[in-house]
Amino acid sequence: MNKSVAFHTLGCKLNYSETSTLSRSLEADGFLKKDFEDDADVYVINTCSVTENADRECRMLVRRIKRRAPEAAIVITGCYAQLKPNEIASIEGVDLVLGAAEKFNLAFHLRGLGTNRDPNGKAAVFSCDIDEIEDFHSSFSLSDRTRTFLKVQDGCDYSCTFCTIPLARGHSRSDSIDGVIRNMEELAQGGTREIVLTGINLGDFGNADGNGKKGDNFLDLIREMDKVNGIDRIRISSIEPNLLHNQIIEFVAGSRLFMPHFHIPLQSGNNRILNLMRRRYLRELYEERVSTIKQIMPHCCIGADVIVGFPTETDSDFRDTFDFLHRIDVSYLHVFTYSERENTQAIELKPVVPIHVRNERNKALRNLSYQKMGYFTEQFRNTIRPVLFEHASKNGIVEGYTDNYIKVQAAHKPGMTNQILDWTI
Repeated sequence: MNKSVAFHTLGCKLNYSETSTLSRSLEADGFLKKDFEDDADVYVINTCSVTENADRECRMLVRRIKRRAPEAAIVITGCYAQLKPNEIASIEGVDLVLGAAEKFNLAFHLRGLGTNRDPNGKAAVFSCDIDEIEDFHSSFSLSDRTRTFLKVQDGCDYSCTFCTIPLARGHSRSDSIDGVIRNMEELAQGGTREIVLTGINLGDFGNADGNGKKGDNFLDLIREMDKVNGIDRIRISSIEPNLLHNQIIEFVAGSRLFMPHFHIPLQSGNNRILNLMRRRYLRELYEERVSTIKQIMPHCCIGADVIVGFPTETDSDFRDTFDFLHRIDVSYLHVFTYSERENTQAIELKPVVPIHVRNERNKALRNLSYQKMGYFTEQFRNTIRPVLFEHASKNGIVEGYTDNYIKVQAAHKPGMTNQILDWTI
């Protein structure tokens, strides 16, 4: 009998694109795909490990599966599996742990389930030194035709003091431009309307030659993508401010396919904290990037990532960040509460910020984000913008996003799903 397999994804859009590709490859190999809430022979959890909450959620999922399906096998892969394979192997109920190099050999490992546990009954671990990973595995999500997350880059060569991603994902490496275009053309034939470019450090796109010198860069990539027919929209999921050059901004402003929407990680609006984080810019450069975008595209939506409660962050430092974000013309914030991560330099910094203070700062910035998004959307009230509508929900309401990332809700009518319609906001 063919095994049935159910997937669950934790974390970023890149993880979702990889899970979708793994699922499709297993189906092609004869495995039966099941929903995660259904009974299955095997459950695969593709993990994140950016915060302690992500680790905790993985452990909770394992316990939930074992209560519901005690005979099922459980496989853990993803960033948590690469960073702490032995810790995961000791979790009761886990059968197999696959590190970064083995994730895309999932079918091979599933065929050996039941024969590959160690002599002590612990889960089998297949991992490697992250520095040994050289391969790039292209992937894209395909849950519906409206929007697809397309992975074009993986890994990171930066050394931010709070981040474990280089330890979990390895060094920066990319697909070829030809490979990206082939994936785009396949998605277009399947009816996809919008592509979201994903990667760990998208702006670092490019493959090195034998001497380590990069050839094609991110600007080269988006120029070629803009020529492809059959896709209506492309978004850039996230790009570092020091890699968001004016040429990229100017190209997006005049692009046929790229939407007026940037997500630019900030992490802190205080230069002392940015230096401690080992970010590759100061807030003056960030403000310059935002100003340039808004001068060229006043209608552009700009999102920012921010970390609160980084070690040594004082009330004054946080007020710097709050006032900076209040002043500049960003549209919304993704706010993260700092979480101590093993094997990072930040864990050695003292004094630490108390948890309750971190939570208060998180709430303050989330409230600011709500206000800023309200201000941004209000500017477009009673204007007409193109909206890509998605699937109707159960209560008869259909949702979609404008080109500049304003969420729209409307009463569902036949023919709206997966269509781009000029809509009065």
